[in-house]
Amino acid sequence: MTDFTEFVVREAVTEADRRAAFAVRREVFVVEQGVPAELEYDAHDSTAVHVLAVRRGDGTALGTGRLLYGADAAGRTGGDEGVGSLGRLAVTEAARGLGAGAALVRAIEDAARARGLTAVDLHAQTRVVGFYERLGYAAYGAEFHDAGIPHLAMRRSL
Repeated sequence: MTDFTEFVVREAVTEADRRAAFAVRREVFVVEQGVPAELEYDAHDSTAVHVLAVRRGDGTALGTGRLLYGADAAGRTGGDEGVGSLGRLAVTEAARGLGAGAALVRAIEDAARARGLTAVDLHAQTRVVGFYERLGYAAYGAEFHDAGIPHLAMRRSL
């Protein structure tokens, strides 16, 4: 087993970072979970804040996530522009269970705070609701399907 205990999370600002983030999303969502690529990538990718977890030393991409805010998030947050939308959180299979997912969530929350947001919403696959609950998120509303996968809306005040 590869040792991923030493990783860093950073904003994905370079083109290489974004390619790495999109490659993780492709591996996890498109290949592993069968989400159609045309649903996985959208117009919000160009305006979102993307974060990337990489292994120290060689820079191997371990995980990614994104934050939508302002008008881009309003459709997912009930129209409240003070609430950001965390999404596309993905950790490679080899790096799961090592803390990268939680670190990515915290980095997205930090990015939200830096933009003056007061809360973060997300749409969690129901099988990982417990992960988000442990990070302080609470589910609300009825279960719904996105890309054929059951989800629950969740929110955490910052």
